[in-house]
Amino acid sequence: MVEQRRATSGPGQKTGTGVMSEMDQTQRTGLRITAVTCVKNEGPFLLEWIAFHRVIGVTDFLFYSNDCTDGTDRMLDALAARGIVQHLPNPAEGRNYQMEALKHAATQDIVTGADWVWIADVDEFLNIHVGDHTIPALIEACGDPQAISVTFQFFANAGIEGFEDRPVIAQFTRSHNPDIWCGETAIEVKSLIRNDFPLQYYGAHRPFFRSKLPPRKHPKWTDGAGRAVPHKFLVAANPRRIRKFPAMGARVHATLNHYALRSLDSYLVKNDRGDVNRENRAFDDSYWRERNDPAWEDTSIHRYLPALEAEMARLRADPEIDALHLECVALHGARAATLLEQPAYQEMRAQLRAASTLPPQEETLLRELGLWEDAA
Repeated sequence: MVEQRRATSGPGQKTGTGVMSEMDQTQRTGLRITAVTCVKNEGPFLLEWIAFHRVIGVTDFLFYSNDCTDGTDRMLDALAARGIVQHLPNPAEGRNYQMEALKHAATQDIVTGADWVWIADVDEFLNIHVGDHTIPALIEACGDPQAISVTFQFFANAGIEGFEDRPVIAQFTRSHNPDIWCGETAIEVKSLIRNDFPLQYYGAHRPFFRSKLPPRKHPKWTDGAGRAVPHKFLVAANPRRIRKFPAMGARVHATLNHYALRSLDSYLVKNDRGDVNRENRAFDDSYWRERNDPAWEDTSIHRYLPALEAEMARLRADPEIDALHLECVALHGARAATLLEQPAYQEMRAQLRAASTLPPQEETLLRELGLWEDAA
């Protein structure tokens, strides 16, 4: 028999809240921290992500949006009018939306004037295990380097089918073993970048500096445990290690919780957003299966819930913001319902519901070892 994988609550974090619920951590540290992100049809999830990042110390937000049909752009415009975010149309002329936006972001005052820049997506939440659980505490714990790359932990759908209008971080608590993902010990990262980093350009997962930069000028760069990142990652020497390195021991001070799947219905909407033409083409469930491993339980990010809910309530106390949020929720649900009128999406939903929760790579390994019948 294959040994059952055990559950844990994360890498030794506190169980209490211990999180500053007001913005006074910014005044205390004096740091200006800008979050940069690209969105398309993320309306129901915007306020949670903004509120969460305000709680952990982000002071400024730069959003790029394109081709939104669920009220995302209207919500961001309203938030921008109140000085809560800056919202720009994505400048991409082709399909490389994120890289074009990041190139543009590097010229914007909100980025060039920041002490630190955090580039992440709206389904990614920086779970900080040290101090008061804010970004300044993470920076201090890592020794104030010029960059910090934090390891992903992919959170599974775990059988949650319907969309609910409540915090994503409260709903999804199951993940893979944080040290191993899809049979590999190296896991992708996202990065915090200090303003004196010798930047050539921002990547979605990490910054890059010139390949001919002398070693003595290489930046001080740590993982989420304050350790120097591996040299091959630092200098982008190996294409397979440009945006990942071994995860074991890398999450002492922080983890990046990635909720790429969310509910089954929300995943269908996400899939529709990214690829609407499925005629005569089989659906590949690999992305879902690679991220739907529920072997581990980790509720450590729940320490933020009281402060998060209070900050979301402050944002929604504005009647227009609240109405726009509810509109986004309604449009998200309506789109899911419309998709499920189509046979292709009915089949997709059934396929995802029935899919194995073992990642394809692990299933292949078990087959090679002759253990798949016991595991199935």
